[in-house]
Amino acid sequence: MILKGKAHKFGDNINTDDIIAAKYLDSCDDDFLGSKCMETIDTTFIKRVTRGDIIVAGNNFGCGSSREHAPVSIKGAGISLVIAKSFARIFYRNSINVGLPILVCDDTSKISSLDLLEVDLQNGLIKDVTKNKMFSSEKFPDFMQEIIKKKGLLNWIKSSV
Repeated sequence: MILKGKAHKFGDNINTDDIIAAKYLDSCDDDFLGSKCMETIDTTFIKRVTRGDIIVAGNNFGCGSSREHAPVSIKGAGISLVIAKSFARIFYRNSINVGLPILVCDDTSKISSLDLLEVDLQNGLIKDVTKNKMFSSEKFPDFMQEIIKKKGLLNWIKSSV
């Protein structure tokens, strides 16, 4: 699976309250949650996102509460992938469960906002097209790619029975 999009850069310790504010947790609507994604730390984020874009971050992305709303809001905003140095464990699983691919990359510091990225999930390769640089990441496991293709764990389970 190859994903292409422009990078939206964030730092370390982006928590689930940064991703989607608690005041919106009474909704489960993907589009509504997406429209509020990252608004507490970047009010212009949602206006700059194009469907297929990619979030790039530092360490411990998705820390804090274990709410599933955080990856749902990222998907609802049109983001196709999150790349970070590390993820909070529950956020990682919630992302896969809702069909949002995520990659661990040891060095995200050389990727800048608005760089065009081309990401090969199967081989764990990240190409910064803007800077003509390659980065490697953990390969995205085949069974997780299948979950993503089915748009989440529940759909994957339904298709398996």
